[in-house]
Amino acid sequence: MTETKRLLRGLLARPETLVVPGAGNALTARIIEDVGFEAAYLSGAAIANWFLGSPDIGLTSLTEVAAHLAAVRESVSLPLIVDADTGFGNVLNTWHTVRVLERAGADAIQLEDQTFPKRCGHFAGKAVISEGEMVDKIAMAVESRSDPDMLIIARTDARAVHGLAEACRRANAYREAGADVLFVEAPESVEEVETIVTEVPGLHVHNQVEGGVTPHVPVERLTELGYSIALFANLALLASIRAARETLAHLRQGSGKKPPIATWLERQEAVRKPWFDALEQRHAPTTSTPPAAEISSPRVAHRFKTRGEKGKGNPDDRT
Repeated sequence: MTETKRLLRGLLARPETLVVPGAGNALTARIIEDVGFEAAYLSGAAIANWFLGSPDIGLTSLTEVAAHLAAVRESVSLPLIVDADTGFGNVLNTWHTVRVLERAGADAIQLEDQTFPKRCGHFAGKAVISEGEMVDKIAMAVESRSDPDMLIIARTDARAVHGLAEACRRANAYREAGADVLFVEAPESVEEVETIVTEVPGLHVHNQVEGGVTPHVPVERLTELGYSIALFANLALLASIRAARETLAHLRQGSGKKPPIATWLERQEAVRKPWFDALEQRHAPTTSTPPAAEISSPRVAHRFKTRGEKGKGNPDDRT
């Protein structure tokens, strides 16, 4: 979707930091859109946690990421930043990864310089490939994209392996290789967060990982420093884990008090059942369920229009 790629570039041109929550499935991405965020991040860690019930240690495949991306792309109209890990192999794998994910709906693709298989950037025991190999992969990614508006985000995990100076040096090399946005993962102090943007010109991602090695930095401070993107990649996932545990523990304990959960109507609106009811009623009125109330959120209702309603957010009307 060229439109969302251009929109993302426009968002990054603003002076304020773009806050981007992460999702591991289509429903979470839709909630991100419903509450008013302007972009979403398809997190590799969230896919591993949600889909496999595994830690982020490189077990997911390109095929699985692409399938999740396609479902998310169908569900939201937001620009999507996609975590492509290491590109799933060497330079040729990177070529294939970029082409597959761009076709599936990515507006920006993030690649990192860890060895394959990778692990979470805030886990111990990481290793990185050579700077030269990553430069080749970035150059391949830039060459592989069919739309020049699609962003290539280059992440370096060298801070944990070789120190901050080496991480900044690599980030500069990746920028020179053609990366549009730079991402120095896991700085270990506020001072390091500040140093990154002074040592490395360009657009930057800051990854705010709850419980990770990077201290919390307010978004307002990130804007002052000049960071373009603040990722909250797994905040919704952490909230879901806590809510599910507390609700199910409440049930297991046999308490008669109703836990704080979404209502039936909130659930059906989240999955757009009123829109599907109305669509069925228009096209099969003699056999369909009477339509329920219209979707209450005007921000997201435009996403669900029938085929032929061009210019009104029709999912089939894409450029």
